[in-house]
Amino acid sequence: MLLTVEMEGNLPNQTSCSPLHSTALLRRLSVALSSDIIKPLTLSLSRTSTATHKHISISNIHRKSKTAISVTMHKSSSGSSLGPGGLDLTQSFFKPISSAAPPSPTKRHTKISVVGAGNVGMAIAQTILTQDLADELVLIDVNPDKLRGEMLDLQHAAAFLPRTKILASVDYAVTVGSDLCIVTAGARQNLGESRLNLLQRNVALFRKIIPPLVKFSPDTILLIVSNPVDVLTHVAWKLSGFPSNRVLGSGTNLDSSRFRFLIADHLDVNAQDVQAYIVGEHGDSSVALWSSISVGGVPVLSFLEKQEIAYEKETLEEIHKAVVDSAYEVISLKGYTSWAIGYSVANLARSILRDQRKIHPVSVLAKGFYGVEGGEVFLSLPAQLGRGGVLGVTNIHLTDEEEQRLRDSARTILDVQSQLNLGI
Repeated sequence: MLLTVEMEGNLPNQTSCSPLHSTALLRRLSVALSSDIIKPLTLSLSRTSTATHKHISISNIHRKSKTAISVTMHKSSSGSSLGPGGLDLTQSFFKPISSAAPPSPTKRHTKISVVGAGNVGMAIAQTILTQDLADELVLIDVNPDKLRGEMLDLQHAAAFLPRTKILASVDYAVTVGSDLCIVTAGARQNLGESRLNLLQRNVALFRKIIPPLVKFSPDTILLIVSNPVDVLTHVAWKLSGFPSNRVLGSGTNLDSSRFRFLIADHLDVNAQDVQAYIVGEHGDSSVALWSSISVGGVPVLSFLEKQEIAYEKETLEEIHKAVVDSAYEVISLKGYTSWAIGYSVANLARSILRDQRKIHPVSVLAKGFYGVEGGEVFLSLPAQLGRGGVLGVTNIHLTDEEEQRLRDSARTILDVQSQLNLGI
């Protein structure tokens, strides 16, 4: 932004300065106007603004002559332009999604549909309501009695919640015009059933879920939560026919939150001051990006090395293992996970629908990023989210070991996909 001052009368014709000095300049102008040179009788300040510049005019009336001063603050055309040459650094930080579809037109009315009224689906719905993320919330499930019961239970809390219209139905027509469709539904594993057979049944279930969502909301964004989330996000993408930026999975967003909590607990700091990512598969082959962890802006590993503080790699691996095992611990204690994933998904919904452009480790089409090749695979990478869905993937520097582990994680997912009968 550039500040230009234009004057008529006894003062210089034009002065330029940065916005940081604009307040000081106006103060100096006021002093000058009150000096013996100009001897002002009145001083008025008016402002007008547009998307590209702000105009501040100062009018001064002299006893014998009139001196008019106008101050124009010009805003740069791009928020990403830095430096005198207008250097655009966006591409340095983010690698854009190829063939991305533009975001749907912004609407005042926001509608979210949640498919699956189980423990996870209802935790997501409850969190969306309490955080006032939607004007309309739709619940879809195959069990009409449970569905109606959950809807009534939420509607009866209307006096304590932000004003949100809550609907529920077994008919997907109720989802029409959804801005965001969140899929949590999944088949239950039978006793002695293999994971591959369970996955194949979930693929069959998605054939019944994804097409009607696309039919009634062709401009929606699909957010997949059902497990195994990476493979099922790939299935949803194929079934939808959507551009890859409009289909994503919850991925390791929650894993990364658990990771940040454990590091914060270990260092006795606030988890919000910890920047740390788990990437790759949402599962056993996930990758902890230790090289990029920072606490309060301080890179942890490089700080320890510079201070010659010894740390054991085994300690780091134990923390990562605790992240992977934490979900199993919760399930063993209460039978299922719900609240943490509810908050995690609501966090993603907020970033998307409010176009916050925040970075989240979510499951995206990873081919071409960080050396991941060999096939179309969805896995978690730090991605920027907004109204268009996935806006880009961050260019975080990975060590050779981290990059190799990420490729290994991709191969693990691809091996599972190769055994499926997708028929897409």
